[in-house]
Amino acid sequence: MDFVADQLFDGRPIRILAVLDAHTREALSIVPRVTFQAFDLVQELGRLARERGRPKALKVNNGPEFAGRMLDQWAHLNGVEIDFSRPGKPTDNAHIEAFNSRLRAECLNASWFLSLADARERLDAWRREYNEERPHGSLQNLTPRAFAEQAHQAQEVA
Repeated sequence: MDFVADQLFDGRPIRILAVLDAHTREALSIVPRVTFQAFDLVQELGRLARERGRPKALKVNNGPEFAGRMLDQWAHLNGVEIDFSRPGKPTDNAHIEAFNSRLRAECLNASWFLSLADARERLDAWRREYNEERPHGSLQNLTPRAFAEQAHQAQEVA
């Protein structure tokens, strides 16, 4: 989980929350907003937990949204461990760094967002294509969605 900065066509800045499943490489959420506060982050995590179940751990950097009491309280109440990366060590969270690089090169640099709604629409379309149409070498050339389904079926059998 990390934030990526970008801007709308008129120069207004936006922040994009990217949530990635480190096991399946699925992009669970890509949410653009003008600003993100801890409440917004916790709200999105709550939505994802209701849809997919609670994670065992969250890998995050030391940004103020991640280091605050609200996320800490949410994690404690939900039995989720928060794993902070070391300052200045992007390799501690290499999966999200690689994902953010791909997001920037393929979507953000290639798009001129006219509004926040336009950014939401384009980012969600890119997320669906990333999850459902692109095979990943690290996933035995399966798409993240297909790999997740395969892992879920294996878990049910076990």
